Amino acid sequence: MKKLKLLATLIALLVVIMGCTKVIDLKLGNDSGKLVIEGNITNLDSPQYIKLSRNVPFTSTNTYPAVSGATVVVTDDKNNTYNFTEGPPGTYSCPAFEGNSGSTYKMTVVSGGTTYTASSTMPGMVPLDSITEKKADFNTNSNLREITVHYQDPSGIANQYRFIMWVNNVQVNTVFAYDDEFSDGRYVNGDLVENSNNIYAGDTVKVEMQCIDKPIYTYWFTLMEQGFGGPDGGVAPSNPPTNITPAVLGYFSAHTSQTIVLILK
Repeated sequence: MKKLKLLATLIALLVVIMGCTKVIDLKLGNDSGKLVIEGNITNLDSPQYIKLSRNVPFTSTNTYPAVSGATVVVTDDKNNTYNFTEGPPGTYSCPAFEGNSGSTYKMTVVSGGTTYTASSTMPGMVPLDSITEKKADFNTNSNLREITVHYQDPSGIANQYRFIMWVNNVQVNTVFAYDDEFSDGRYVNGDLVENSNNIYAGDTVKVEMQCIDKPIYTYWFTLMEQGFGGPDGGVAPSNPPTNITPAVLGYFSAHTSQTIVLILK
């Protein structure tokens, strides 16, 4: 009799637990065929690129159909016009020009009979002093490493940053986006915690630091919170707030760029 009562109690508890289980819809966005625009203007004296493609279901392989035949133009607030030409398919480039901090750039893309526009203001560059390595915290493998970035955040100015990491020439999926809400005017020693790939002694690590404006920070921070990197570090299955009108997948970013390479010991 005691065994029967215990069994009945366990069954009742199981029913209660199952009744309290909440189904979470991740909305991973398996619809496909939507236009993706990934536009970047940097302060580097090099060709500038804007890429157009179509998204694919989250469960598919990372092959993104190129969108050809678009008209792509960028203008700035000094009335300069930069015409982008296609080659290879879906990649539109402009001969080398150096973007300027404080300037606002407007992108216009005409594709499929629709005109898409976006603007972005390039912030001032905050120098990346160095990147260093350290043994990974809470790990018994002495060869595992973590990367730390070091820079002085300017005081009294709202700054937003994005970091991109490559390990042995392969870009990691993790998104790193930070602002200075709690570090304004301080010297920052920021850990780039990478969970998608292990980093070991002997690896070559490259880190790019971008100073980005507020809308682009919102885009990348949303991606970071979702935990998705997207294709080539770009769009994710669930699209974050875009600065492109009418809304499509992707972004247009005018930002500063600087890179440091470190061979881990």
